[in-house]
Amino acid sequence: MDKKAIAEILDEMGTLLELQGANPFKSRAFHNASRAVEGLTSDIAGLVESGGIREIDGIGEKIALVISDLVQQGESKDYDELRKGIPDGVLEMLRVQGLGPKKVKVLYEKLKIKSLAELEAAAKSDKLSAVEGFGEKTQENILKGIQALRARGEKTIYPKAVSAAERVFKDVITRKEVIRGEIAGSLRRKKEVIGDIDIVVSAKESARSALMDAFTSHFDVETVIAKGDTKSSVVLKAGINCDMRIVDDSEYPFTLNYFTGSKEHNIEMRSRAKKYGWSLNEYGFSELGTEEKRGKAKRIVRCKDEPDIYKALELDYIPPELRENTGEIEAAEEEGLPRLVEYNDIRGTFHCHTKYSDGVNTLEEMADGARKLGWEYLGIGDHSKVAAYAGGLSEEKVKRQFKEIDELNARLKGFRLFKGTECDILPNGELDWPDKVLSSFEYVVVSIHSSFKMTEAEMTKRIIKALKTKYVTMLGHPTGRLLLSRDAYPLDMIQVINAAADYGKIIEINAHPLRLDLDWRLCKYAAEKGVMIAINPDAHNIEGLDDVRFGVGTARKGWLEKKDILNTKPLSGVLKYFNIH
Repeated sequence: MDKKAIAEILDEMGTLLELQGANPFKSRAFHNASRAVEGLTSDIAGLVESGGIREIDGIGEKIALVISDLVQQGESKDYDELRKGIPDGVLEMLRVQGLGPKKVKVLYEKLKIKSLAELEAAAKSDKLSAVEGFGEKTQENILKGIQALRARGEKTIYPKAVSAAERVFKDVITRKEVIRGEIAGSLRRKKEVIGDIDIVVSAKESARSALMDAFTSHFDVETVIAKGDTKSSVVLKAGINCDMRIVDDSEYPFTLNYFTGSKEHNIEMRSRAKKYGWSLNEYGFSELGTEEKRGKAKRIVRCKDEPDIYKALELDYIPPELRENTGEIEAAEEEGLPRLVEYNDIRGTFHCHTKYSDGVNTLEEMADGARKLGWEYLGIGDHSKVAAYAGGLSEEKVKRQFKEIDELNARLKGFRLFKGTECDILPNGELDWPDKVLSSFEYVVVSIHSSFKMTEAEMTKRIIKALKTKYVTMLGHPTGRLLLSRDAYPLDMIQVINAAADYGKIIEINAHPLRLDLDWRLCKYAAEKGVMIAINPDAHNIEGLDDVRFGVGTARKGWLEKKDILNTKPLSGVLKYFNIH
């Protein structure tokens, strides 16, 4: 079991202990150990084997034994015992926005509520408002939270889905029977939330049975829904439906294009084909009235790859991320498509956390992680003082951090740490740091972490007031959304983007897997207004730095080019942009 899976189990054990009413120090120990495991820079299996796991700060003897069991056996009796003590439905209640372990524990113990269905019934019959700490408003919010949970259905955030898809696809694509293949669907288009996974491969007919056997028997497959020679459907252990289609190699470009979508893009493509007197579907082009079917109708245009399909329709090749019918067909017709930013364009990033606030790793460890990615710089953005829950820095700690950064910069040749902060925007639009402190940072990220329940007008005014502040550099996670967990707060982002343009401020694409905020639908407008974008991972450990790749996907989906992104600039360019001499 890898360290990510172990960290998730330790965190869940902390939550299970909270639900059981265990000593708060005990549950907190598991949560802290989870973060410690996330931040490990050494191989966890090696640490267990050598006994070094016990020497990690925050990991005691009991938790070390749990970790050892998970590494060596892939399971833990302690974890299994905790899970037996709490019904699955109780854990599911934690997915309702606003319901933490303490509240769920009260509902479970006092009202014997053990599932979402029971929770909904109790709220509708006004049983919750009689419980201490659950007023009428709380009851109303719980019902709204349940409705929102159901509306999201069986959706999965992109980073989780792509991780599950890549594990299966990696094993499929390396088999000798496969000619070529690709992950298709909304994953290929890099939608922030996806419904299921589509895999398309080409292979000879004689090889299809063996390929489908390999796919349906994959270690990550939980259940086989259907199995055939050309299509099989499974449910992965990650809880996501996954389909694989096998086609002739001559059909492959058309099948990949069709199952990449989007539906709206496909409709426009078929409509354009009709102007040429053609029909277009997942098997190929054919004359109108003689729709192409597998091996039946005569093909009138042969295409060896996807670009050939667009070329046949006199269009520039449209990257998958842009296929949402938001003007890409028209732009491709006029040679007006953007040259999209790529992951390799990134030279560094900003808005990262260290042990000084709520991060897991030290300044030096984060710098080493960034250097291993080939970056030239890393911006540190630990929390300001009001964020006490996240270890917000005092002015004295800021000075200590600055001194350490100076010492590291003197040692790290060809690499620079920037002195930044993530400063809270207070409810009145003022900032948590006074101007004297703000002026000492090389850049300032401002974000909202509290008082979400304002009106749209109030929240918009709050953010715009913060953007007017002289020392503010960029706006962090602008809408505050947590994908499939918390909706964005009410906000007029067009006004905010306009204000950022007026005051020369940067807007962040927060690349954390749960955020991907700024939304891709607003990126194009921001670029048109001349607003510079920074792709930041909001990393709290070394591994989080690589989340920048998800932000790049969002930027590409939002039509952004290299010139639109601050952190595609080399170190010299960033120094110039920040006016640092």
